[in-house]
Amino acid sequence: MMKKDEQKIPDQCYKLRGQFFQLGYHYLLKPVLFWFDPEMIHDLFTVAGEKLGRYRLTRWLTATAFDYQHPMLEQTIRGLKFTNPVGLAAGFDKDARLTAILPSVGFGFEEVGSITGRACQGNPKPRLWRLPKSQSLIVNYGLKNTGAEAIAKKLTGQKFAYPLGISMAKTNSPETVEINAGVEDYFKVYQTFLEAGIGDYFTINISCPNAFGGQPFTDPARLDLLLAKLATVPKTKPIFIKMPPDVTTENIDAIIALAEKYQLDGFISTNLTKDNTHIRLHLKEELPTTKGGLSGKVIAPLALEQVRYLKSKVGDRFVIIACGGIFNADDAYTYLQAGASLLQLVTGLIFEGPQLISEINRGLVERLKAGGLENISNLSSKI
Repeated sequence: MMKKDEQKIPDQCYKLRGQFFQLGYHYLLKPVLFWFDPEMIHDLFTVAGEKLGRYRLTRWLTATAFDYQHPMLEQTIRGLKFTNPVGLAAGFDKDARLTAILPSVGFGFEEVGSITGRACQGNPKPRLWRLPKSQSLIVNYGLKNTGAEAIAKKLTGQKFAYPLGISMAKTNSPETVEINAGVEDYFKVYQTFLEAGIGDYFTINISCPNAFGGQPFTDPARLDLLLAKLATVPKTKPIFIKMPPDVTTENIDAIIALAEKYQLDGFISTNLTKDNTHIRLHLKEELPTTKGGLSGKVIAPLALEQVRYLKSKVGDRFVIIACGGIFNADDAYTYLQAGASLLQLVTGLIFEGPQLISEINRGLVERLKAGGLENISNLSSKI
């Protein structure tokens, strides 16, 4: 039996492996990838990842190259066991095609989608732009996905090596702008996956800034209607709310009150930002478009501020999942110290490469040891 601070492979080997892949990605692969359209590259990696996940050999080879696990990173949250705190945020694996390969990359969990009641083509192309100097992305996909029924059918009967989250949203269409129609669209996703027995937790994405009709459910009265509808089905899985970054503390307080009323489990902080005042403070280049919302380093100050505020208001009553501008172990540790229990990322993976996940987890172990902590869950007692 391994002790808490033991590894089968010396940590120095993992460090050298990470440095090797980091150099290869930064100086060889990324310069080539960044010459091409970002959505095309995203689609290419999705296809490749899906194929790698089909076979035991390719999963093993991927894990040999990228995976890192340590007992100090394990924790159980809301009855779910997480081998490490780093998850893939919603927005990357839109149609749940990467669930077999991502554990081998080192992720501790994944959130698929956002998934809508009906299939959605998303917004017109181009809808994804890189901002290399700012280490950020402009995202205007508009909830592109194949819809709840198709995705649930594909996932039925599959087993998952880590907790799988289902991000729910309303279909990006004029037909769901009316509030009751929007509520029914969310409910269709929820009901479809509950009936199929798929998903370890659910996230209510009320904060996508790129869909038809805006963000109506950030309004507390409308969110109350949505949560009341979801509550007509007995709650059997944890439920989180994906928070918008561009809201007042009064709005956050109202959302917290609703989360308490309906006995939800936590918050994901945060989604994309469209706050032009904030964006101008942190951008290092001109925006190529006025469309979409921003992720990456630009969002980090807003997300961190919200995590700290949520922690100050809810303490340990709710789980906080931090999402926004996580590019290294220092970023991850800062969010955990601020009150997050789990982390999500996408943009950091694109800018830093697939070795980032193991490097974050390895760095977290180093920091836990340096702080005299036995497990990552002990961080909350040090806040």
